[in-house]
Amino acid sequence: MNIKTLFISFIFLINLGFCQNDNTMDQTIYQFKVKDIEGKTFDFENLRGKKIMIVNTASKCGLTGQYKGLQKLYDRYKNSGFVIVGFPANDFLWQEPGSNKEIAAFCEKNYGVTFPMMSKITVKGNEMHPLYQFLTQVRKNGYKSSTVSWNFQKYLIGTDGKLSKIITPRTAPMSEEVVNWVEEDVMAVNESL
Repeated sequence: MNIKTLFISFIFLINLGFCQNDNTMDQTIYQFKVKDIEGKTFDFENLRGKKIMIVNTASKCGLTGQYKGLQKLYDRYKNSGFVIVGFPANDFLWQEPGSNKEIAAFCEKNYGVTFPMMSKITVKGNEMHPLYQFLTQVRKNGYKSSTVSWNFQKYLIGTDGKLSKIITPRTAPMSEEVVNWVEEDVMAVNESL
């Protein structure tokens, strides 16, 4: 191999490395800061090492009753390295028309929600929030592309901060599929302690 070929190969490998880094920039949830339902900064970096469920919510949906199951799931595993983060969105038949204050009051009064709720965002279309661009685009999350099909779609993030599972809106929060996923990770975390 001559020096010119070696040099070209070297440049190619360096560029390949840079391209890979660009495409996989930070494929974890920890890169995001959002506003909570009270307008305060919520930094996902503070959830490092926890199992996270991200769910888009709505107060006037046929699936709104899932708040009860979400709260039950959260209560059961919140002390075992698991958190749910709710994102109200008015993207499906205008089923979340309220203000952040109205949404917070509704969740507390009707379902006793104590898991973190964020400010209302858009989860589809041209105005999609950057967090949901990450959750729905394989080039950003390194796992899978998806479409948010309705309210209460669940995105499951592993303890490494990477997207690891997508759960359909109609799947109940306390379903065997979800509980098994949470417990698998919880057991792994507890064994490492």
